[in-house]
Amino acid sequence: MKHLLSIEAMDTASIKTILENATVIKAQRGDSQHQPLAGQTWAMIFTKSSTRTRVSFETGIRELGGGVMFLNANDLQLGRGEPIQDTARVLGRMVHGAVIRTFAQSDVEDFAEHSGIPTINALTDAEHPCQIITDIFTYQEQRGPIAGKVVTFIGDGACNVPISWIWAAGKLNFELRIAAPKAHQPCPDLIANAINGSGGNITVTEDCQAAAEGADLLYTDVWVSMGMEEEAAQRERDFAGYQINEALVALANEDALVMHCLPAYRGKEIDEPTLEAHADTIFTQAENRLHAQKAILNWLVS
Repeated sequence: MKHLLSIEAMDTASIKTILENATVIKAQRGDSQHQPLAGQTWAMIFTKSSTRTRVSFETGIRELGGGVMFLNANDLQLGRGEPIQDTARVLGRMVHGAVIRTFAQSDVEDFAEHSGIPTINALTDAEHPCQIITDIFTYQEQRGPIAGKVVTFIGDGACNVPISWIWAAGKLNFELRIAAPKAHQPCPDLIANAINGSGGNITVTEDCQAAAEGADLLYTDVWVSMGMEEEAAQRERDFAGYQINEALVALANEDALVMHCLPAYRGKEIDEPTLEAHADTIFTQAENRLHAQKAILNWLVS
């Protein structure tokens, strides 16, 4: 049985299959009669709030012929302390697949192990695999193969989005540069494991300008992730200067793309003029969550 729990656990062939399928699915939206989820009901279990992830998965499941139920923690006995393994065993006897957005990576992995149904990691503190598959799809849609290109992430290098980028770098053969304050850089052991496992070309630095020089894609995310709100003031001080702005974009390649997984806080991780100048790319990236996730769902049940 297939699951999508992390980029780390995926093989290159599966990632490429999903990316190729996303292109077809996007082109055929509204015309295709392909409904691999017909007769199925999928559960979406979210303990973290969401706009793009929730709407894209609900829409995608329905467009592929399935039914969907949205459940937050308070809707389930999870909210009263039922172990994830028991919830998994119950739902696995009633629904056909699950999309989970939560804090602990172990919860998604335990659910997949005990439920016996296809399980998708729609975001954990450890990884955001659906987002990175979407981002790579968006880049390749607009600029061609990502292999051999330079992706530069500016901001919190220890959060789930750059961690998924780290695992993707070696699998798809592109260079990844992460510019982050020392205290917010990814664990050196994680970098070493990624390089040893797939041979990724990964650089971590405190120098935004050096990281942006000659980049093909500049990428950022919020400085204050969900669950870190009490650290907001300190984190904003830590990340001062780690902003994608017009001066930084000028250092990248002339046709470099700028992406943001949203929501964006203008004037913090990206300034207003830069976001608006690249709004078409950023909101195409948001739209592409739908097409990429339909490709993921199709891959899981094929």
